[in-house]
Amino acid sequence: MHGPKSATIIHEKEGADGYGPAFATAVPNCPATYRRPPAVNAGRTIEAAGVAHANFAPSAGKPRGSEDYSDNFSDYTVLQQHVLFWDRDNDGIITPIDVWVGFRDLGFNIPTCLLACTVIPFAFSYGTVMQHSYLPDPFFRLYVDGMHKAKHGSDSGVYDSEGRFVPQRFEDIFANCSARKDNTLTFREVFDLMSRNRCAVDPFGWLASFFEWVTTWMLLADDGKVHKEDLRRVYDGSLFWDIREKRRSGEGWKQGWGLGGDGFIGYRKRIGIHL
Repeated sequence: MHGPKSATIIHEKEGADGYGPAFATAVPNCPATYRRPPAVNAGRTIEAAGVAHANFAPSAGKPRGSEDYSDNFSDYTVLQQHVLFWDRDNDGIITPIDVWVGFRDLGFNIPTCLLACTVIPFAFSYGTVMQHSYLPDPFFRLYVDGMHKAKHGSDSGVYDSEGRFVPQRFEDIFANCSARKDNTLTFREVFDLMSRNRCAVDPFGWLASFFEWVTTWMLLADDGKVHKEDLRRVYDGSLFWDIREKRRSGEGWKQGWGLGGDGFIGYRKRIGIHL
């Protein structure tokens, strides 16, 4: 029979600089708490790191987030800012064609774009429509004002249930999963992150998370790693606009991973023709 308190629990000690918890963040009877430590110093540079931020996405390295971008879209939550890139005519509605065009603008090849413009509207349209009606949209459109209802299980928790950004959860990704503590994630670490976040009996959430992270990897991978600042800018959507601008200007987007047809073979840009 277990006693009310174990004497073997190891407590974290408050740091000399006043940061770091004076309470336990790991216990012996749950080894996962040792393998996945929280980002205990997130509050050093981020104001109220554990509180959801409605309209900007801060990190330890960018405590004000993407300032110009977030100021421009300050009337939208961070989750809404994430999808505004696909709202081409600014009418608050994203059609399957908008999804196609957006993914093509980011440089994805035709098979990936076909998959995206089919799966994303089919899977998430109804959740966003519920802001307006209980009847599904016959054209599988997504509504920006209801985007928080498209949040699924088995995700990272960086967005809360209303689409706000939780800096602590974002910092925890790198504290938990980056073995090198260099603010990057390898492919294996991305899969470990997905595994860590899996909820029981949630096949939809597992598949949605897999699709999102693999797509993110294909867009961001730089010599086998995803960098923290790039990922933060995916969460708030600001990076999408920059990628499109670089591609249109001829400079091109030199990060990513592909199988050909998207300008990449593996991690290196090999071909100039995008199919």
